[in-house]
Order: sequence, then C-alpha cells, then structure tokens
Amino acid sequence: MPNFLVDVRSDVDGSLVVTPQGALDAECAVQFRQTLVHAVRKLRPLRLVVDLAEVAAIDPINLGTLAALCDLADDHRVVVFLPNALAEIATELRAAGVPAQRLRRPDTINA
Repeated sequence: MPNFLVDVRSDVDGSLVVTPQGALDAECAVQFRQTLVHAVRKLRPLRLVVDLAEVAAIDPINLGTLAALCDLADDHRVVVFLPNALAEIATELRAAGVPAQRLRRPDTINA
C-alpha cells in the first residue's frame, strides 16, 4: 500500500486546496493525477492551490503531472498555484516547465 495521503478542501475564498502528504512517487501517480484532473475538469474552481508543504519528494512522473496541470488548468480557465515546495522540489518543478509565478508563497497568493 502506498504511503500517500491527499486532503482536498474548499477554502473560504472559493479556492480548492489540494494538500498531498508523503512522497509523490509511482505508487500514487494515478490517484494523484485523477484527483487533479477531476478538480480542473469537473469542479472547475476559480483557483486551485496544490499545497506542497507536506511533500518531501516528487518523482519524474508526478513532476510531469504538475507541469501538465498548469497547461490543463489554463485551458479550463482555472488559476493554479503550487506553494510551499521545498527549494529542491521548486527547482525540479521549474525544470519540468512549471512557471516560477505558480510557486508563490501562500501569503502572496491573494495579493
């Protein structure tokens, strides 16, 4: 069984906040991708926040998922932010094609 947990909640400002916990590896890739795609295509919040504070590592599959999420969300007019990533993970996300402005700190998201 994978060591993966994801919390999905609506915030008071209408944002959908997805908080994965643990290592984002191949064992959780399908579940994680399905959660994010469902959020963008079916729930269609104005803002989707994938809070990476509790993520210690991300494998290449999930890096690609997060990079593709940004493009998919743009197509559906959903704004995506990936705050609180560790410095190493933020560097990997930028290398995978995630724009730096999507990696903002939570205190600057509402600004």
